[in-house]
Amino acid sequence: MRLLTLRTDNGTGTATTVAVRQDGSTLTEIEGFSDVGALLQDPEWLAKAEAANGATHALDGADLAAVVPFPGKIICVGHNYRNHIKEMGREIPDYPTLFAKYQESLIGPNDDLALPQESDTVDWEAELAVVIGKQGRRITEADAADHIAGYAVLNDVSMRDYQFRTVQWLQGKTWEKSTPFGPALVTGDEFSPGPLMTSAVDGEIQQQTPTADLVFTPEFLVSYISTIITLNPGDVIATGTPGGVGHAQDPKRYLQEGQVLVTTIEGLGQLTNRVVKEA
Repeated sequence: MRLLTLRTDNGTGTATTVAVRQDGSTLTEIEGFSDVGALLQDPEWLAKAEAANGATHALDGADLAAVVPFPGKIICVGHNYRNHIKEMGREIPDYPTLFAKYQESLIGPNDDLALPQESDTVDWEAELAVVIGKQGRRITEADAADHIAGYAVLNDVSMRDYQFRTVQWLQGKTWEKSTPFGPALVTGDEFSPGPLMTSAVDGEIQQQTPTADLVFTPEFLVSYISTIITLNPGDVIATGTPGGVGHAQDPKRYLQEGQVLVTTIEGLGQLTNRVVKEA
């Protein structure tokens, strides 16, 4: 099943959002839930999404928000693809490198990506996102799949100059309106890591790696992170980026105003974001 968060004014003139189920080219409202994150708070979310028969909308031209617009936590993983670890001159880690991102950084799958005035080293990082569907603490790796609602596409756009000002990465990773996320949450019965992930800038492929080439699997990450802190429905884990980032190229390459960043994972969908200078 594919679940999305649709922006609509519902005839009121005021922009609102609603959780929808995608059936081919049709989006069906899941009544009573303002977005996919709100839906996941209901223990019966899967059954309610399957049974939904609310108002319908065309997928073509739909104005989509970040699939989970207001996650309680966004936990990101660094150095989790071998080819990216190699291009950055690092060793394969024994444990995941974790950092946080905040909900203000999230944008929809087709929204403009804000190029800040303060940074001219804005880089792309295609990532597979894991969305939690059931609360848990100290989840075993064997049980982790039961706590995953599904998967989505995310790009952890990074301001490299700010990222490397200190050994802590947070300040380069959570700029407002910098992180496209969506287009849909695809449930685990329809997707498992393995299919190809790519990022392209103005049609030129930059990253191209199977999503199965992870050092730490989604199940391991759910178990490891939940040892530290309770994972709640709607929480997001961004599982890391593969090789091909602009910062590692010679000469280095960064996003420029007017360029279009496209991030794709086969079976999950595509993010298409134009780079626009922030006012």
